[in-house]
Amino acid sequence: MAKLLYKEGTCPILAAQNIIAGKWKLPILWELSKGTKRFNELQKILTEISQGILTQQLRELEQDGMVHREVYKEVPPKVEYSLTEIGKSLIPVLNVVCAWGKDYLNFRLKTGIGGK
Repeated sequence: MAKLLYKEGTCPILAAQNIIAGKWKLPILWELSKGTKRFNELQKILTEISQGILTQQLRELEQDGMVHREVYKEVPPKVEYSLTEIGKSLIPVLNVVCAWGKDYLNFRLKTGIGGK
């Protein structure tokens, strides 16, 4: 197996990390994996996120090709967000992360380790 080089632009681990880094990116991707959502829908589901941060995270995900932003020429403007094909390819990974998260929460509950 080739040695993994942790160098920007050549390392797949860093590439993946750069895409999903950000407190809200995984929750946004998780919600969009369930289907197309409007901005206000995402904000209602992710109650602790500010409008500015949601906008920023969606823009970054769109720039990275993970999210598609569809603007409808209506008054008032209607904007919907959905996963792109490469974004959809992350769904199995999100499912595994979710399952691991459940296991970890149960571990914390049983052991008292890692609690705040």
